[in-house]
Amino acid sequence: MANLIIKGGNKLTGNITPSGNKNSVLPIVCASLLTNEPVTIKNVPNLTDVQKLVTTLKNIGSEINWNKDEETIRINNSLIELNTFNQELPVGMRGSVLLFAPLLARAQKIKLKNEIGGCSLGIREIDPHLEVLQAFGAKVTNGQTLTLKVDGKFKGTDLWRDYMSVTTTENFIMAAVLAKGSSTLNNAASEPHVQDLCHFLNQMGANISGIGTSRIKINGVDKLSGTEYEIGSDYHEVTTMLALGAMTGGEITVDKVNSQNFPCINQAFKKLGVKITVHQNQAKVRNSQKIKVVQPFTQNYLPKIEAAPWPYFPVDLLPLMIALATKAEGEIMFWNKVYEGGLFWIQEMTKFGAHLHMSDPHRVIVFGNKPLKVAIVDAPDIIRPTVALAMMALSIDGKSIIRNADPINRAHPNFVEKIKSLGADISWE
Repeated sequence: MANLIIKGGNKLTGNITPSGNKNSVLPIVCASLLTNEPVTIKNVPNLTDVQKLVTTLKNIGSEINWNKDEETIRINNSLIELNTFNQELPVGMRGSVLLFAPLLARAQKIKLKNEIGGCSLGIREIDPHLEVLQAFGAKVTNGQTLTLKVDGKFKGTDLWRDYMSVTTTENFIMAAVLAKGSSTLNNAASEPHVQDLCHFLNQMGANISGIGTSRIKINGVDKLSGTEYEIGSDYHEVTTMLALGAMTGGEITVDKVNSQNFPCINQAFKKLGVKITVHQNQAKVRNSQKIKVVQPFTQNYLPKIEAAPWPYFPVDLLPLMIALATKAEGEIMFWNKVYEGGLFWIQEMTKFGAHLHMSDPHRVIVFGNKPLKVAIVDAPDIIRPTVALAMMALSIDGKSIIRNADPINRAHPNFVEKIKSLGADISWE
């Protein structure tokens, strides 16, 4: 495990181009299994999760050419031999479940070890994914191994899920595009990366409508063709860079921003008194802004930022806003409506001198603008909280250490190099 050494206090200033969205790349690479024709994916970040997935596909016969300098992956699955599949999915990667539907559609029968990795956000069950596949006609047997079997093609189905799960929605989509008949998913997740997957599949010849809404309808087709697709920018990285500019008093401009995804995120910045200007595909935070919690018109009402499935404020961005709030004058509540273990890492923020009160596993109140100090902190095995701790250190004069900061590499390629280009003193140890 690697540590981040940060000498904070510098105003971060400059232009940044964000990486491609990891959460788009993983399902799209998995969806390439649905065709034997060549697929080209552009703007692919060089991340550990992507590396694990590419290795898994190569092990079953995929021909994959990944030009990391050009950020392009070319995939040819025509020579896949699933009899060489050893039942193992990438270790430590929650996105492994995204292989369920495409592997089963291709092989009609697969055996899996019932061991899906991920991070420390809490219990993340696989039952919803299996229930989706069962609705399409798959039979599931759970013994020493998990056996999934389907006779021929999937059969179209209609489902109304009780929760907007991103990966469950993506498995539904990948099962439905080649199924016999039509399928409808109500209460579907609609995050930008789900939309990316849908647009990718439609370019391959799928028939998906309702993209970006909570009701997706899919008419199954006989075959999908190859295509070339460019991954959208990672709005997590966009938000990180803008928040860093505000926290350090600098001025940062982020290019290649999808402005359609930004209104709700911008609203969260506004609640902390931070003005972000978005013009066409560029977002900017100007220097020397006073960060202050905006008081609501309703008296005796505590301002809050609530995070839930899209189009709510994204839960993965909550840690970044919590870090930003420690620099803001005033008090504000943060409410994680998704993960039962999503806030336990905040005890590490108190080592920096942050004043926080954990109301329950889902809610924390930040009392901002308190004196902060350098610290040595331990990163949790969660990507965004690790980033948030690094943001704290970058905003405080002096040397801090973020121990076990490797989770950053699961989502942000060249994170240190990018922050350095803005004037940060940061390095790996």
